[in-house]
Amino acid sequence: MKYNDLIVGSGLFGAVYAREALDSGRSVAVIERRDHIGGNVYTKRVSDIDVHVYGAHIFHTSDREVWEYVNRFAEFNNYINSPVAIYGDELYNLPFNMNTFSKMWGIKTPAEAKAKIAEQIRDLDIKEPKNLEEQALSLVGRDVYEKLIKGYTEKQWGRPCNELPAFIIRRLPLRFVYDNNYFTDRYQGIPVDGYTALVEKLLKGADIFTGEDFFDFRKNNTLKDGAGIEYDRLIFTGQIDQYFDYQYGPLEYRSVRFETEELDTDNYQGNAVVNYTSADVPYTRIIEHKHFNFGKQPTTIISREYSSEWKPGVEPYYPINDEKNNELYQRYADLAGKEKKKDVYFGGRLGQYKYYNMDQVIAEALSLSEEIL
Repeated sequence: MKYNDLIVGSGLFGAVYAREALDSGRSVAVIERRDHIGGNVYTKRVSDIDVHVYGAHIFHTSDREVWEYVNRFAEFNNYINSPVAIYGDELYNLPFNMNTFSKMWGIKTPAEAKAKIAEQIRDLDIKEPKNLEEQALSLVGRDVYEKLIKGYTEKQWGRPCNELPAFIIRRLPLRFVYDNNYFTDRYQGIPVDGYTALVEKLLKGADIFTGEDFFDFRKNNTLKDGAGIEYDRLIFTGQIDQYFDYQYGPLEYRSVRFETEELDTDNYQGNAVVNYTSADVPYTRIIEHKHFNFGKQPTTIISREYSSEWKPGVEPYYPINDEKNNELYQRYADLAGKEKKKDVYFGGRLGQYKYYNMDQVIAEALSLSEEIL
């Protein structure tokens, strides 16, 4: 089988590039390691509920071109992300806004909230933050840090905040309005039929081979059943360090483990996203999937999320973009630049070792399409 383009990975980057390549008249094959398409945005219909199998994905963007692009392939609802946080027996609205501050301190006005935060920052007298803990304290004061940042962050990173570098938190948005909308982007929502249906439309016309590991395929350009594939151009969206056989050593990631169960109730927590910010709760948050699409099904499905260390063989989720890993990535990026001579291109969260929002992934894929198609 001969194709113009072979795409490794069927997440948003690969799927958008595939659509643009197909529309330009090129033949496209997609190799996907998992047994389904969609990468981490994959949604699975269970009991008439679209389950976000690899964690919550809420589309938001201020890029009108990207918004109009995705609306060609899916109808989006008007879901607004308004998570809540539980600390012990206290419940707070997120992001940090006047509802949060009013609950925490019993105040009413922005001036009171600003004064309270400024007082705590002044009392701490942190001149040059040496770690994440001091950085956060110098930005929001002790109360917000202790109740809503410290435990959650330590679970996410698997180490104490005073051992994490300060640059991880460059700023913490404080909103002095009574508004629980987590995102400030103009456009926001979730596909009514789930993300998998969106990806299916993007990939329509491509030959898709699921359950195929690229590195097994690369040994002799054949699939598991022995079928051969030839191609002119390779679009690689897997781990860039793995592509180069980890010759400089592996890049580091954080991973996530999910515990998903169906419950015999129509409404478990009253919100799609609830964060658990105290260290004594082992999971970081609980997702109740039906609330992403305003579901009225008789049962509900929840997923508890546990942050975990990554090691080869475990699904990588979040690049650890500290100085050491960024320097290591640049060495791999230099190798990737040389691969362009062979018509090999790298994209996406793993291929570019960068945490992308979904709209940014789509914009990057469209940019590459404009450059090389």
